[in-house]
Amino acid sequence: MRSYGAVTVVNAIPCGLGATVGVDLVTGATFRTRGSKHIVKIMNDPGEDTKMAEICVKRTFEHFSMDEPEGWSLSVDSCIPISRGLKSSSSACNAVIGAVVDIIEKEYSGKAVGGFGADLEGELDMIRLGVKCAKEAGVTVTGAFDDACGCHFGGLVITDNRNDTIIMKSIVDAMDVILLVPDAKIKKNTIDTDKLRAAADISKGLTDLAERDWCDALTKNGALISHIMNIDDTVAKKAMSMGALAAGVTGTGPAISVVVKKGEGCRFLNDLDHEGYSTIMTRTR
Repeated sequence: MRSYGAVTVVNAIPCGLGATVGVDLVTGATFRTRGSKHIVKIMNDPGEDTKMAEICVKRTFEHFSMDEPEGWSLSVDSCIPISRGLKSSSSACNAVIGAVVDIIEKEYSGKAVGGFGADLEGELDMIRLGVKCAKEAGVTVTGAFDDACGCHFGGLVITDNRNDTIIMKSIVDAMDVILLVPDAKIKKNTIDTDKLRAAADISKGLTDLAERDWCDALTKNGALISHIMNIDDTVAKKAMSMGALAAGVTGTGPAISVVVKKGEGCRFLNDLDHEGYSTIMTRTR
């Protein structure tokens, strides 16, 4: 089962309202019922904690009032760097839950899954289950409903994470997205949320701005978060001076997203001094 990535337009921690834009980075999950053990393999980062994935499996079976199988194996592979603000956890939750639902539909023929994932409300039910799992695993502050929706639906999504509802969802133009990824990770349990929440009024204004001009909101949000989190965003400022449509810290960092016109990504990256960052070239979706 597949899910995708996203970048932050407005961070939801300060005021509970968040916005994201989907990008074409893929997370895949394969689930099998077999054996007598629970086996989780995070192929792209074998040392990463598997707690969240295990919770997703358990809670999905519970959702359908089913006993978790005695033995199962789960393989997750993703091109989304973990703990860099690129929605790896939300994408993984979506993919894992989707993979488990797929097996339930195929192997438990007497179990009706109803509209779970079959229509908009069913899709939102799946996403909300993933949000609960991410909260239980401690990999998110707000539940990241905005991130999960961005990963699933793509386009621009603006949400209220306080009640897990969508405020606005729209298609975005095709654009190239450059992701600048440092080696360092930022774990959610190390974040000073009080400092972020002190910027609630500014963040609310950025959410309103995102409805009109998400690129401008992304840039201003990135500058705000980098200041609060003490993240060096010099490369984002440089990108904007070179004519980027948007540039700024994504999530709580430390990765930085740079948005440019379709077809200009490679040329732009060649001209941008990105020493100290690994780079990923992708696009909006």
